[in-house]
This record gives sequence, C-alpha cells and structure tokens, in this order.
Amino acid sequence: MSTPLHATRRSTRAAETPSRRPARTSGAGVRAAAPSRPPRSARGRGALNIVVMTLAMGLFATIAIPSYAFDPIANAQPEFASSDVSALKLSGAQTVQVPAGVVAADASRDVFTATTLEELAAAKAAKVAKEAAAQAAAEAKALRAQLEASYSSYSGPTASDYTSNPPYPNFSLDQVYQVGQQYLGVPYVYGGADPSGFDCSGLVMFVYAQFGISLPHSVTSQSQLGTVISQADAQPGDLVIFGDLSHDGIYAGNGNILHAPYEGASVRVQPIWDSNVFFVRLGI
Repeated sequence: MSTPLHATRRSTRAAETPSRRPARTSGAGVRAAAPSRPPRSARGRGALNIVVMTLAMGLFATIAIPSYAFDPIANAQPEFASSDVSALKLSGAQTVQVPAGVVAADASRDVFTATTLEELAAAKAAKVAKEAAAQAAAEAKALRAQLEASYSSYSGPTASDYTSNPPYPNFSLDQVYQVGQQYLGVPYVYGGADPSGFDCSGLVMFVYAQFGISLPHSVTSQSQLGTVISQADAQPGDLVIFGDLSHDGIYAGNGNILHAPYEGASVRVQPIWDSNVFFVRLGI
C-alpha cells in the first residue's frame, strides 16, 4: 500500500527537527523558562563600543569648540581686521603731535605737612585766650552800660559848685589823678561837663574844680594857663595838651593819658598816640 506524498513530507520534517526537552513541571503547574544570558564575548564588545563612542564624541567636541577661529567668514569681520590702532598696540610705538604754541606745565611733587603737638597746643592756647578776651570785652561792655545808666542820672554838684566849695582844698597832683580815675567809664558827650557825660576839656575842668581851681571849658583856653613843662618833668595830674589844640587830658604817667576820647567811647587811660604834645602844670 502506497503512502501519500504529504504524509511523507511531514514525517521527513519531523525527523529533521531536533527533539525539545519538555519543560519542568510542578504540582502548581508549568513554570516559565528562564531567559538565556548572552555570551561573555558579546558583553565585552558592547562595553568596548560604549567607550569608543564616548571618546569619539569628546574628540569631536574638542575640535569643534575653537573651530570659529578658523572660520574665514568670522575672520573677515571688521573687528578682527588689521588696523593702524592694532598695529600700534602690537608695536608699542606712539606719536603725539603738539602745536608749537603749547607751553608745558611744570610738574612738582605735592608736599604734605602734619600739625605738630606744639602747634596744636599753641592753637588751643590761642583759642582759650580769644574766648577769655571775648568774655572780658562782654563784661566790660556790660559794666559800661551800667556806668552809663548811673551817670546819666547824675544830679550832683556842678564844676561851679565845687569851685565855690572844694572837697579837696589842699592841692596835690597825685590826688588830682586819683580823682580823675573815679570817672573811668563815663561816656563821651560833646559839651559834657559832669559825670552824666564828659568831653575832653569838660573832664579836666570838673576834676580841677574839686581842688578850687576854676578852668574854662575850652582846650585853647586851658592851654594858656599854668606853666609849660617838659615831658621828663611831667607827673600824673599835669595837663597833656595836643599841639593842634584839638584835644587835652590829664597825664597818667609812663606816656599815658587819662581823657574823654570821642563820641561813642568813654573816659579811659591809654598811651599818648601823638608826639606833638606839650605838658602844663596848674595849681603851683
């Protein structure tokens, strides 16, 4: 009995196909087959491929970063082109043209100084002295105001009253000067002849009246009385007459004069400021 052709082919294919081992089973059922590992040679080749690719990428990046430097388009830009300024920068050579009319200024080194301790001490002392002088001036001004207030209310004897009844009948040059000092600070008043205010000849007249000596209220008239003496013989209490007959006062000794100076001032003692003076002695 002949076999059919398709059956023959199936049998042949079955013979050529190797037999498979049946999967292990357990009571719980069939267990899935474990995945097969690739051989070691395949794993080594994969790692080598990764290293090679990493090196290739690094080499490519290193070459690509400065590639702009070799770019002919970028090098053709104006900022990279050669110029006179860039050539000067490279060579260090400079040329400056200055007009003929320009004058060079002299340069000198600054000099610095420091204040010494002595200078600081002197400045401090000067400041203290200035403050003390200002305080003294303020106190003197206040005193003058007080004296002016008291003198302006004067209602005592006049020069004529004193001449008729002198409080100092015994004449003494030294005492004349002492009496004159009582009126320091009295304000200058033109035509004044009592402690409410004096002019120069009014002061002399009022002081001498207290010794019983009557004097006119005039520099010129007073200069014509008494005896002219030298400055070497002059004593405090004598008269000081200015040569132009514009002013007089009572000699205070040591080249000083006690007088009523001018409007806005008051009776005071100060050095004689003019050499053209002469001295007159009265009462002797």
